[in-house]
Amino acid sequence: MEQYDGEDEVYMQQEDDWDRDLLLDPAWEKQQRKTFTAWCNSHLRKAGTQIDNIEEDFRDGLKLMLLLEVISGERLAKPERGKMRVHKISNVNKALDFIASKGVKLVSIGAEEIVDGNAKMTLGMIWTIILRFAIQDISVEETSAKEGLLLWCQRKTAPYKNVNIQNFHISWKDGLGFCALIHRHRPELIDYGKLRKDDPMTNLNTAFDVAEKYLDIPKMLDAEDIVSTLRPDEKAVMTYVSCYYHAFSGKQKAETAANRICKVLAVNQENEQLMEDYEKLASDLLEWIRRTIPWLENRQPENTMQAMQQKLEDFRDYRRQHKPPKVQEKCQLEINFNTLQTKLRLSNRPAFMPSEGKMVSDINYGWGNLEGAEKGYEEWLLNEIRRLERLDHLAEKFRQKAAIHESWTEGKGQMLQMSDYETASLSEIKALLKKHEAFESDLAAHQDRVEQIAAIAQELNDLDYYDSRNVNARCQRICDDWDQLGSLTQKRSEALQRTEKLLETIDQLYLEFAKRAAPFNNWMEGAMEDLQDTFIVHTTEEIQGLITAHDQFKATLPEADKERQAILGIHNEIAKIVQTYHVNMAGTNPYTTINTSEIDAKWGKVQQLVPLRDQSLMEENARQQNNERLRRQFAQQANVIGPWIQNKMEEIGRISIEMNGTLEDQLTNLRQYEKSIVNYKPKIDQLEGDHQLIQEALIFDNKHTKYTMEHIRVGWEQLLTTIARTINEIENQILTRDAKGITQEQLNEFRASFNHFDRKRLGYMDAEDFKTCLISIGYNLGENEFSRIMSIVDPNRMGVVTFQAFIDFMSRETADTDTADQVMASFKVLAGDKNYILADELRRELPPDQADYCIARMAPYTGPDGVPGALDYMSFSTALYGESDL
Repeated sequence: MEQYDGEDEVYMQQEDDWDRDLLLDPAWEKQQRKTFTAWCNSHLRKAGTQIDNIEEDFRDGLKLMLLLEVISGERLAKPERGKMRVHKISNVNKALDFIASKGVKLVSIGAEEIVDGNAKMTLGMIWTIILRFAIQDISVEETSAKEGLLLWCQRKTAPYKNVNIQNFHISWKDGLGFCALIHRHRPELIDYGKLRKDDPMTNLNTAFDVAEKYLDIPKMLDAEDIVSTLRPDEKAVMTYVSCYYHAFSGKQKAETAANRICKVLAVNQENEQLMEDYEKLASDLLEWIRRTIPWLENRQPENTMQAMQQKLEDFRDYRRQHKPPKVQEKCQLEINFNTLQTKLRLSNRPAFMPSEGKMVSDINYGWGNLEGAEKGYEEWLLNEIRRLERLDHLAEKFRQKAAIHESWTEGKGQMLQMSDYETASLSEIKALLKKHEAFESDLAAHQDRVEQIAAIAQELNDLDYYDSRNVNARCQRICDDWDQLGSLTQKRSEALQRTEKLLETIDQLYLEFAKRAAPFNNWMEGAMEDLQDTFIVHTTEEIQGLITAHDQFKATLPEADKERQAILGIHNEIAKIVQTYHVNMAGTNPYTTINTSEIDAKWGKVQQLVPLRDQSLMEENARQQNNERLRRQFAQQANVIGPWIQNKMEEIGRISIEMNGTLEDQLTNLRQYEKSIVNYKPKIDQLEGDHQLIQEALIFDNKHTKYTMEHIRVGWEQLLTTIARTINEIENQILTRDAKGITQEQLNEFRASFNHFDRKRLGYMDAEDFKTCLISIGYNLGENEFSRIMSIVDPNRMGVVTFQAFIDFMSRETADTDTADQVMASFKVLAGDKNYILADELRRELPPDQADYCIARMAPYTGPDGVPGALDYMSFSTALYGESDL
């Protein structure tokens, strides 16, 4: 805590006992309320806020804590965000505790009074803050606080006539004191010769307006209040006058302080630009990853194959066009980060810590999530395409079977409801009965088709077919009609059986024809349905299976033809009997609707469909043979490129830990090595072309190779990133060697030591190996010392030490003494025979356009007592190089 001299503490104690009863004077309270509110807002606006009512706006303690943070430059305890009284009291107590920690004695001011909006106590608390932070530190000719401020006013206004400053109330009523202070420091703002002592309103308004417009001092007083009050409020006037002191004296201090760090401005600005570039590049890359992952994680399926094919094409465009530039950006980001860290270490600056969520590890984590989503998205696309193929096949099959069944059932309901048997003759009744039995046989034969239709509809539902509603409706109609047909069939059968007891004549030949024609007709319909059925295969084995099954079917055709001839023979025999015995059969078979023309037509259709089926199977077989050729062609290249990439990765790993020649030689060899790798890119592109042909052919697997295009892409990207990172490490080693003056022999020794303790040959040492290495070269390490060294060589806390960090540390151990000597030499050149440097001396060494920046950066450091704007050696070295071992 900052210490104050005894005189200042006595004054503070006297001011703590301020006369609270005077605050009840309406005129004084009005002046204090306006002045203190304006003073608070002059600081709160730096934080983007303000107050309107001083006793109301500080009740919750939030703006009070913010005010203390702004005027002190320190962070207070975290405030409570609740709205309850206990939260407000807690916040006000934190503010009062902070004021007390600055050596201020608070008398009779409690948090409850501030929370309750006690105007008297609130104004007293603000006056205490003003005393401590605006007036207490004022020091003029060994006087401080109020006396120092008064002496400063007297010294500045001494040359002006009609101005006699003896206090902070009536001495300021005519306004000439305020005008004199402004004219003394900024004579161009006020024509002091035109002012009259007998016109206080004009003088006061002139001073207040000029101070607000040109000096950034808010209007804290009203001219009417000062003129009309017999004795203006001392605290209000003192607060306002202190703003003049800080406005005029603070500018000079800021100008002096800024010059103190200008010599390192160029380096700082360059490093800051690198940091900004890293932050922007990291933000852009992370934003791209953030926008891309939801697209890759979108699993909203499409209803058509065309839409899914478009999604697959979009994904290919992403792989070919959008992702490769981002891979290069990621590699460049890591290179820039390593270069920046090297420059910071060489300039003896703390390591760069990116913003939260923008570390290299964060980017790598986000990139890993991107690639995981990418892999899952591709698998999902292929699965969806397979699913849609299956759905299209099932939907077409459902429509064909449903159409055949609906065609068969058409009119059956009306037929079953006919009452023709009631007036028929005996022969007609027998014919009707046999016809009905044949129909029942036909109905049973169609049961399998109905079950197949229902099974296909269920499978379409299970696979989430987009038109499931219409499929279900059509299936339900078929099932309802089928149930109705069964019920009607049962009723008609019962009626015919009752009539059968009266009728006993039957035509066996017609019945035989009906019984044999119906199954044969169903067989032909089934054969036509199978011959027209679509098929989907993915391998040559599957198509060979279909070809074999088709050959087996063709082998059954001779037997089927015999059955057809037998059925036609029955019909011919019936015709012969009709012709021989002149039977009146009305030209139709009463037991079935199937006739010989229909059988001949369907048989002819089967004969036509067989060669068409042969042709489609042969075409599909040729397509599968071509797919097999594409698989073998891709596998032949992938089985060469995959091991080549793996071997190159291992060779780069060996190069990075071996010591063959100078760093320049190693860098040249690595760049040539990188060129040879880049020249291999056409083979990767050729493999990409083969892979695209495979995808366009909808080939989903390849048993001839273990490598997928994804494996090749990832391996190629890792290879390019590894060689670029290795080249960057060599370049940084050259930069460190040249900056630190390390010889080639020393660098070889560093590499030999590093390789010896890199037992796992990973290119880095873990913490235990690094500690063992330090002990072997003579370090006496305790836990604290080792932790300090690890924070230097491993600022990102990765738990490993790279060779670059190792040589930076080893070279830095010998460089700190030289830096300290250079600082002392620079100081002596500028200071001459003095033991300090003045602001003007530093300003002469700097370009004019850098002055403002330097003033702001040097603000924390002050010079020797009695020499305003001066800088001693310790402040000089600290300002230039930071808190280091200097």
